[in-house]
This record gives sequence, C-alpha cells and structure tokens, in this order.
Amino acid sequence: MREFRLGLLGLAAVALSATGAAAQGAYPNQPVRIIVPFSAGSITDGLARSIADKLQDSWKQQVIIENRPGLPGTTGVAKAAPDGYTLMLTSNGHTIAGALNKSLQFDPVKDFAGVTQVASVPLVLIIPPELPVKTVKEFVDLAKQKPGTMNFASAGIASTSYLSAELFKQVANIQMQHVPYKGAPEATTSVIRNDSQLYMLGVNLTVELQESGKVRALAMTTPKRVAQLPNVPTMVEAGLTDYKYDAWFAVFAPAGTPKAILDKASKDIAAVLQLADIKERLAKQGVEVVTGTPEQLDALNREDTERYTKILKDAGVQPN
Repeated sequence: MREFRLGLLGLAAVALSATGAAAQGAYPNQPVRIIVPFSAGSITDGLARSIADKLQDSWKQQVIIENRPGLPGTTGVAKAAPDGYTLMLTSNGHTIAGALNKSLQFDPVKDFAGVTQVASVPLVLIIPPELPVKTVKEFVDLAKQKPGTMNFASAGIASTSYLSAELFKQVANIQMQHVPYKGAPEATTSVIRNDSQLYMLGVNLTVELQESGKVRALAMTTPKRVAQLPNVPTMVEAGLTDYKYDAWFAVFAPAGTPKAILDKASKDIAAVLQLADIKERLAKQGVEVVTGTPEQLDALNREDTERYTKILKDAGVQPN
C-alpha cells in the first residue's frame, strides 16, 4: 500500500510538472502588464507603448501599459508574482536606486530578472557657443584653469544627464559645480544662456540647437559616432579613454520568473524591435535599438549598479 501511495504521488508530481511546462509553453495565455516607472510621454513610456502594440499582435493577448512613476512602480514589480505576466520597462536609472534611497524596499539586482535590453539613447556633451573652446581637451584645460567656477547642468541626480556628466567630471579630473534643474528643458536653457557650461543632451535636440547656433556639441557618450552628428567625436576619440556611459532602457521581470518565460519574452520583444516601422520610429526620436539575452541584461544591471554606485559615492552623494 505504501508503495502504491508513493507511486500515486510520483504520478501526481509528473502531472504537475507537465502542467507547469505546458503553461510555460503556452505563455502568454492571459493579458500581460508592463509597468513603466515614469510618467506618460517620457522616452520610457514611448518605448513601452511601441513595443506593446506589436506584442499584442504577436502574442494574441492584451499588453497593458501602466504608468506608476517613481519607486512605488518598481517596488510593485519586485513583489509581483514571478509568472511573466508583470514586466517592467525602465531606464538605467534603475541601477542607482539603492545609492539614493536608504529605505529601499527592493534590491535593484537581486529582486529582478533580466528579459532584454531594448534601446540605448546617445547623449551629446553640449556647451554654450560663446565658451572659448572647440574640443574636449580645450574644455578640460579651461576647467582646470578655473577649478570650481564652471557649472554642469542636469535634470536631477537620478537622471542620465547627471550620471553621464558626473562621470565626465571624474574621468577628466576636473572640478565643476552641479546645478540640478526640474527637467531637461530647463537644463538645456541654462546652457543656451551660459548659466551652465555643460549638459548632456539627446541627439535630435542637439542637432536642432547646434544648427541654429545656440549650443556647440563637443563629444558623444556612445562608443561610436552617430549619423546625425558625423563630425562630433566620441569621448574616447576625444581623449577620455576611460569614459564609458550607456543610457540604456530594458525590460525586467520579478526574480524567480522561469527561464523559459524569460527566453520567450526576450526573443519576442527583440523580434518586435527589428520591425522596420519600429526601428524607423525610434530612430526619428534619436533612439538606437539594442537587444540581448536575459543573461546579458543581468550582467549589465549588476555591473552598472556597482559602477554607478561608486560614481555617486565618489561624488559625495548620500542616500536619503
């Protein structure tokens, strides 16, 4: 009798395993939510909606975008069921959450499983046109001649514009004052007015402002030049060989999500991003499509969390 009961238990376990495998194989078989921890109209929100529209056609399931700005949105994903039906599309600002917040309710690395990177947004180091420099080297020399008297603008400490500029300051070994603004428009205006002498701006707006003579572009944050600004060198080409910054965007799932689901979601999202109309739409916004495996995103998230936490610590930023 005991052997009979054990046999039944074994059959039940096999049945449950088969059911689980079937459920994973059928993923998704119900609506999927993509949480965006940014407001509607942001770059992150636009990426999520572009992807969701096409995923619905591929998955034959509703893909719902939920804007839940700030830490509450990310916390909700960290605590969600790891079944693939709650995903998050966020920026590389995700990696510094722990460095800025004492009472964080999640771990940016341990509580999330990578699905795929989706995009990278090239940034451009811009300066006021009246500043008497035309290269990164000349800018660095000027900053060293006037330590602490020049300003760099940002859209806040949690922004890519701050991280990329602070990294520039540290790699170039110069002293500059950080001036945070409410957002990118205000920070950009501060450079146009020469209230700030440096800001990291997106490609499209840089092209527009440089053509009108309102700013001067000195270097790209990307490893290679961009077509829209072919004469603007990369930071490495400009002499800062240790400069490496990527303003990336990616999709994550709660930690513990089955690998089969992560792999399928990664593959399907990557396929959507290779569609000609999606690539064209994003290119017009200055967004470069970049995809990868879940394992590659996990490694990127882990490495950037460590690196940016050190950058903030070296900058004297204390978590609140």
